Amino acid sequence: MSPTKFAKIHTIDKNKSIEEQDQLTQETKHMLLSLPREKGWRTPHIYLFQGFWCQPAEIQAISTFQNHFKAKDSDVFVATVPKSGTTWLKALTFAIMNRQNHLISSKNHPLLSFNPHDLVPFIEYTVYGKHDRIPDLSNFHEPRLFGTHIPFASLSNSIKKSNCKIVYICRNPLDTFISSWMFVNKIKPPSMPTLKLEEAFEMYCKGLVGFGPVWNHMLGYWNESKERPKKVLFLKYEDLKEDVVFHLKKLAKFLDCPFTLEEEKEGVVENIIKLCSFEKMKELEVNKIGTFGRNFENKFLFRKGEIGDWTNYLSPSMVEKLSKIIEEKLGGSGLKFRVK
Repeated sequence: MSPTKFAKIHTIDKNKSIEEQDQLTQETKHMLLSLPREKGWRTPHIYLFQGFWCQPAEIQAISTFQNHFKAKDSDVFVATVPKSGTTWLKALTFAIMNRQNHLISSKNHPLLSFNPHDLVPFIEYTVYGKHDRIPDLSNFHEPRLFGTHIPFASLSNSIKKSNCKIVYICRNPLDTFISSWMFVNKIKPPSMPTLKLEEAFEMYCKGLVGFGPVWNHMLGYWNESKERPKKVLFLKYEDLKEDVVFHLKKLAKFLDCPFTLEEEKEGVVENIIKLCSFEKMKELEVNKIGTFGRNFENKFLFRKGEIGDWTNYLSPSMVEKLSKIIEEKLGGSGLKFRVK
């Protein structure tokens, strides 16, 4: 079923939440009037914008980004389905690209003092996330590194036309769902009730989740990676976990900064893996305190990082239902996920 078939056209009244109206321009508020709306996970509503679901503030930021961002050929974007290894991939990408300026073995390495989301800022939450303000990007160190959850089709035209690179990661939707549900219940406003597993699951199966439907999100980058493999590198979380050395070398080569034989002999690859490991990042003081994006607490970014945690939460009928949906949506694309 397409998203528009279960969406409802709505009107905006004066009693909407701060999340929906505060800091929104009149143009954005007017736009929302024409967009299908459904109940959100951590906000009262999410809206169908350019074929995917997101919140009002995100719509505003993405619109500004699309209208004003000018890509450079040297830019690198870390694009992800939410809760699919975003923090890890950002850390790995930053470490690889900056290893000449910041020695991996240095006690002053930025990843020891900054959260990966500070070093690779989100387009929609951080860079363009301030009340329709056009940011000054002149002070960004080059090559510029950005992060995003925006679907490929909605990236700015300058990104699509340039020679900039996109590294994409997704994860088995069963694990992604559980991780998303857990995360949302930690970061939701106190005024919002706890989102029950069963309700969240039904919403997820209908595609009603931030930047979803997830199958459309994955297919957008998957198809582009097949069409333009030098522009988009498509990774799966499970594959990266299974053989991180192989995929780290693949990532470095894709980014045009492959590891030299000398670096490999000196253990640079292994040191990057240790520096960016889940265990290492979780224990850093900077990741136990502080916030990123729209005041999301860093400590909530690190839960388990395991494969197959869904088995502890989903009933057999849930697994069967979501597996059938994924098989149907991804069928014929060549993109598959191992359930066990």
